[in-house]
Amino acid sequence: MNTLKNRHIPLLRTLWVVLIYLCVGWLWITFSDAVAHAWFTDPTTLSRVQAWKGLLFVLVTTTVLFVVLLRQLQKDRRLLQLQHRQREALRRRERQLTVLMDNLPGMAYCCRFDEHWTMLFVSSGCRDLTGYEPDELVENRVASYASLIGEEHSEGLTEAVSKAVEQGEPFAVEYALTRKDGSQIWVWERGRGVDDEHEGEMLLEGIVLDISDRKALENELAELATLDPLTGLYNRREMTRLLEEEIARASRYRRELALLWIDFDHFKVINDSFGHAAGDAVLRNVSERMRTGIRSVDVIGRFGGEEFVILLPEMGVEDALETAERLRLLVGGRPVPLETGDAATLTISIGVAAFPMHGHSPDSLCAAADRAMYRAKEAGRNCVIMAPSPEPAHNA
Repeated sequence: MNTLKNRHIPLLRTLWVVLIYLCVGWLWITFSDAVAHAWFTDPTTLSRVQAWKGLLFVLVTTTVLFVVLLRQLQKDRRLLQLQHRQREALRRRERQLTVLMDNLPGMAYCCRFDEHWTMLFVSSGCRDLTGYEPDELVENRVASYASLIGEEHSEGLTEAVSKAVEQGEPFAVEYALTRKDGSQIWVWERGRGVDDEHEGEMLLEGIVLDISDRKALENELAELATLDPLTGLYNRREMTRLLEEEIARASRYRRELALLWIDFDHFKVINDSFGHAAGDAVLRNVSERMRTGIRSVDVIGRFGGEEFVILLPEMGVEDALETAERLRLLVGGRPVPLETGDAATLTISIGVAAFPMHGHSPDSLCAAADRAMYRAKEAGRNCVIMAPSPEPAHNA
């Protein structure tokens, strides 16, 4: 390859042509003079022959040079035309690539695989994505791309990309990105490692898309899966899971745990008197009262209808009864105002059960608290009843 390139160096080609010209000239002068002296012995004739021989030499060399230069110029012209067409084709491809990248929904990039994720190229989409101009990110002129990535995601991102690059596979990652204005978005990045033949280093090429809307939807769906849509409290499924965790923790560390089972008294009267919309408003209002009436470590959820459950971690029987009584007074002590201008008065019945006194499993504990709540109903409602202690087993 190097030999081929050297043969096309203009200086070497020029020297080659001059050398050939000198050789041909020397051969012409040497042999033509010998032939002329051998054929023509008359001095006058020889002198004329010498003159015509010189003119013939000029004509022959001029013709040869004309043909050589013409062919070379034609070849150079074809080469220039080819280069021009290639440059035009390259410009068209660059324009097409620029239009394509500018219309991408995110940011295309090429960066070094270093601690700063030093950008060598970013498309104009980085303006909408990050708030930075392309020139501000390239070569870390204003900010490095790594500084935009959330610290909680930086290490995991590096590990995922490193693993994919080592295996020669593309990577796809999600992480939080801080924009120039300080706002945070979620992005999805897909790319792969490429070898730079000129610099001999590893580069990353790919695209980054804004997925904040998708993340918000995922969070919303996650909330819908765990929260009651009417009251915003935990739903039955999530409360059951949390109860299992709390019982396991209480059993492992030998801690106390109490459970309150709450049911509204005569709630059907409110629906019949003021309508279901008013009934929903009452549920929201009373559930918020109960939520603010417990500790931050306590957990409240709606099991369905007018039934609510409250977990009281590390709380014994005495404190659980006191908490239940406080909630009963909090709910029944103040009517709930309605949009119609009316006010709905509501009371609750509460059953209390404690771990491990009344049950060692979520089902047994819930059953004990539920039975205590029904005893409160039978006792006249608007009261708190503790679940009875299980009778000891007698040996036959």
